[in-house]
Amino acid sequence: DRRKDEFLAMLAHELRNPLAPIRNAAQVIGRLGLNEPRIDWAQKVIESQVAHLTHMVDDLLDVSRIAHGKVVLKQESIELAALVKHVMESVRPLAEGKGHHLATRLPAQPVWLEGDVVRLSQVLFNLVDNAVKFTPNGGQIEFCARLAGEEIEISVRDNGMGIPASLLPRVFDLFQQDERTLDRPSGGLGIGLTLVQQLVGKHGGRVAAYSDGLGQGATFTIWLPVQPTPSALAPQALQAHSRPTGSMRVLVVDDDFYVADSTTVLLELEGFDARMVHTGQAALALVPEFRPHVVLLDIGLKGMDGFETAKRLRALPDGRHLNLVAVTGYGDAKTKACALAAGCNNFLVKPMEWPALSRILTESVV
Repeated sequence: DRRKDEFLAMLAHELRNPLAPIRNAAQVIGRLGLNEPRIDWAQKVIESQVAHLTHMVDDLLDVSRIAHGKVVLKQESIELAALVKHVMESVRPLAEGKGHHLATRLPAQPVWLEGDVVRLSQVLFNLVDNAVKFTPNGGQIEFCARLAGEEIEISVRDNGMGIPASLLPRVFDLFQQDERTLDRPSGGLGIGLTLVQQLVGKHGGRVAAYSDGLGQGATFTIWLPVQPTPSALAPQALQAHSRPTGSMRVLVVDDDFYVADSTTVLLELEGFDARMVHTGQAALALVPEFRPHVVLLDIGLKGMDGFETAKRLRALPDGRHLNLVAVTGYGDAKTKACALAAGCNNFLVKPMEWPALSRILTESVV
């Protein structure tokens, strides 16, 4: 079991490294403003499929993390409409790719939840993604949320393949799937619904599944406790930030040339003064000259790793002013804790999402 966990962690790292430059390159294409519909189509396909692969990698790792009690929720106030909008932006391209009609119905009044915005996004994404996968092309999918006492009831209903009566009691079990034909038209790893059940339970909620049988569609429902409307605004995790003004210098440190190069090009297109190096030693040599405001630091560097590099960067005369951002394919809690202990201010998992990186850059003091 330990070796399996180690293998999954290494597998995720090895998959995330090539996903990072693919996502960066797609975002570069999107920012070039080329007036060519086929290029725009290709860019959107690449980004949507990278997002899909990234979700699969995260789900695969999270099954093991939750089973071993390693998932810790970051509690904050979350406004439901903003959360749903964020999720739909990710899943809508997948639905449109299969010609589905995706309808959304939400309460008229604001509804607030207490929980981990990343994990609740994962729950809602998995529910809608499951409906997309198991509904033949041109199907109907309805996302409906309504207040039920002190809970919010969220249902995802489709008119797809349905669930046989024999499978329905076990549909939330790990790796549980109905028999598949060789062409595997629906795909999937059999872990998404398990994560939904476990993460909803961690938020004090519950789940249920219903279907009249094969070919009759399915409905998955979750109930989550609501909280009184807080005085604070919606969480920063779901808010857009404007691009920082002025000339911000960013140093990219990554021993994978394609990751470093694509990240640097993307930053330059966004108006940043960006440079790249491939070793910790090179970063230490360039920082006094370049004087970056932000350093995007890979953890798995060859030779001097990112932890040691972060410590030495902090020890430089102006090192205490650097915004060190750990960027790694290792997304586990131990790696994050070690990165923060080594002096990093922030922690991002490859492939980086531009909104997350943009938020860090925006908050950096120039």
